[in-house]
Amino acid sequence: MASSSGTSSGSSLFLQNSGSEEDLQELMDQRKRKRMISNRESARRSRMRKQKHLDELMAQVTTLRKQNNQILTSMNVTTQHYLNVEAENSILRAQLAELSHRLESLYEIITFLEANNNCNGLANMDHNQEEPYSFNFAQNEPMVDGFNMTNSWNYLCANQPILTADVLLQY
Repeated sequence: MASSSGTSSGSSLFLQNSGSEEDLQELMDQRKRKRMISNRESARRSRMRKQKHLDELMAQVTTLRKQNNQILTSMNVTTQHYLNVEAENSILRAQLAELSHRLESLYEIITFLEANNNCNGLANMDHNQEEPYSFNFAQNEPMVDGFNMTNSWNYLCANQPILTADVLLQY
C-alpha cells in the first residue's frame, strides 16, 4: 500500500504540478497580453503626443512665416519711405546751396551799391553839410567823410559805371 499510496500520491502531485503549470502558463499569458495591451496603448499615446507636437510646430511655422512676411513688407515700406526722404533731403540740400549762392550774390550787389552810393554821395556832397549821404551797415567800422574804410569796394567806386535794374536782375 505504501507503494500504491506512494504512486497515487506521486501522480496526484504530478496532476497538481501540471495544473499549477497550466495555471502558471495561463497567468504568464494573461500578463503578456496585459503588457502587450499596455504597450500598444502607450505607443498609441506616444504617437498622439508626437502628432500633437508636430501639429503645434506646423502651426508655429505658419505663424512665423506670416510674421516674417509682415516684417518684410513693413521693412520694404520703411526702406521706400527712407529713400523718398533721402531724395527729398538731396533736393533740399541742392536748393539750400543754390539759395546760399544767390544770397551771397545779393550781398555782393548790396555791398557794391552801397559803395557806389557812398562814392556818389561824396562826389555830389555839399561840403557845408556836416555828414555826407551814405549807408552804414557796419556800426563799429571806421568812417571817413561817410566812407567805410574797411570796405574794399569803396576804393573802386570812382571808376565804376552805374548799373541799371536790368543788370541787377540778372544775378
